[in-house]
Amino acid sequence: MAIDTTSSAPVHEPQPPLDTRLSTRDKLVLFVLCAAQFMVALDFSVLNVALPVLGRDLGMSQSALQWAVTAFALPSGGFLLLFGRIGDLYGRRRLFLTGLALFGTASLLATFAWDPASFLAGRALQGLGAAAIVPTGMSLLTTTFPEGPARDRALGISGTLLSLGFTVGMVAGGVLTDAFGWRSTMGLLTLFALIVLPLAPGLLPESRTPDRPRLDIPGAVTVTGGLLSLIYALSTAAERGFGGTDVIATLVAGVLLLAAFVTVESHAEAPLVSLPMLRRRTVAWGNLGGLITFSMMSTVVFVLTLYLQETLGLSAFETGLVFGVQGVLSAVAGANASKVIGRLGARRTLVVSLAGQGAFVATLVALGDGGWSVWLATAAVSLASMCHLGAIISYGLTVTSGVPDDEQGLATGLVTSTQQVGITIGIPLLGVLATTSSDLLAGVHTVLALDAVIVLAAAVLIAVGLGRRPATAPGAASGAVEAEAVGSR
Repeated sequence: MAIDTTSSAPVHEPQPPLDTRLSTRDKLVLFVLCAAQFMVALDFSVLNVALPVLGRDLGMSQSALQWAVTAFALPSGGFLLLFGRIGDLYGRRRLFLTGLALFGTASLLATFAWDPASFLAGRALQGLGAAAIVPTGMSLLTTTFPEGPARDRALGISGTLLSLGFTVGMVAGGVLTDAFGWRSTMGLLTLFALIVLPLAPGLLPESRTPDRPRLDIPGAVTVTGGLLSLIYALSTAAERGFGGTDVIATLVAGVLLLAAFVTVESHAEAPLVSLPMLRRRTVAWGNLGGLITFSMMSTVVFVLTLYLQETLGLSAFETGLVFGVQGVLSAVAGANASKVIGRLGARRTLVVSLAGQGAFVATLVALGDGGWSVWLATAAVSLASMCHLGAIISYGLTVTSGVPDDEQGLATGLVTSTQQVGITIGIPLLGVLATTSSDLLAGVHTVLALDAVIVLAAAVLIAVGLGRRPATAPGAASGAVEAEAVGSR
């Protein structure tokens, strides 16, 4: 009897406590994969504080500095799905190692850049390397560690380091720039690549699909072009607003190309993205949770950075310390995430985490211009970040659970694409309300209130969407339970 392929695969439900200890080799594999993810997360933020110094040194204008971020974001977000699928078909380890080598070389080029063009070329190649590292690294993790406590723990550690990498980057960027200059921020990334690359070949197993269907070229062109156009439009709008001709043109082009991608995939013999997979409730609602948690938390960090420095008069270093507390508590949350997921299940953890993130962000609306607000900001953003980390880990588990190994690169490509798009769209969509307001504090209050409402509304929608039981054929439920039990051993 046929089974409804549009229904979601089983996601971790509460299980009895099990032994989640990892072998020495498993720990080494996890170290390599997490170190690479941490390196990429570090790259998202380590340069931010250094941009003014970098601009003066290389002769880049204030308006041109946005390209230091956009040059990385375009390829890193635009090529994620394509590289995830290439890894599925031709070897994830091979593409992961290629991405590491490219990232390290590009970081070296950026470190010794002699003019704006060479620096931006290095940043673009870093983004291309990251687009290969992130989906293949995540799929190597999910295929190495079976569903159940082992994968929960591995994804918990990975998610913690992802969040910690972003926070550490903000603190380390200021310290390194003050002590050694902006080039040291890029040199740090080169050092990470040199540490990870020699270890990876002997530890990581090769994995690919058993058969090799042809790569879906039309799908690859439309989805990559659509994502590149969308990310360019939103990144540029963050600096210049949505009124520019290039912003409008690329935004429209991105929407049309992504619509064309859906049409292409519905007729492709070997589609780049399986539309039945996108119709899985766990994939659709899980990715919505990821999009909301990343976009809204990046907005909170952005407006709080402005508030702490412009309204309260904190230095860049003092602002970094506030987010340093956030990073420490996020690490604590990550260390305990697998236990929470083991008790609540991934879906419930996602909903509860989003609700907590929204509630703690809502308390930030009480911020004022007095010194006490530093303590409120530190406590609220740290607690919101702990919930944010729970949402990151549980949405990744929700999306990838039950997905066959030969489609893990695709599933993790969706996860990481959601992450990149989320980080990109939050600031231009909401953050601009703070930067264009005549009263910065009032603008910050407006952004934080809208941010909290969006996250809380998403928590309710996702709870309803994931709460419905999937329709399965008779006997399918028992098979799912058996598969869950096997994956948890």
